[in-house]
Amino acid sequence: AGYDEGQMITKALDFTGNKLELNYSTSAAGRIKVEMLDESGTPIEGYGIDDCDGLIGDEISGYVSWNGSTDLSKISGQPTRVRFVMNDADIYSLRFEN
Repeated sequence: AGYDEGQMITKALDFTGNKLELNYSTSAAGRIKVEMLDESGTPIEGYGIDDCDGLIGDEISGYVSWNGSTDLSKISGQPTRVRFVMNDADIYSLRFEN
């Protein structure tokens, strides 16, 4: 995504693990924010776009956090969609891990 905001939403994922790891890069002015949605596309409380701390930089293994916490154990095992909101950023891969 260039300087304009871009968004992507995954299909519903059944994941195990308690952290979301991204391989990503942003420009100095760019950023990535992540929102966790339920199967119908409704934001999950505590994991909304405004709760996300945002990612800036170039990381092979960076963890997404919401209000200072990377813990996803409360929603692990439930069908979940992931919404990415990006400005001048690239995401190369994602994975859930323990």
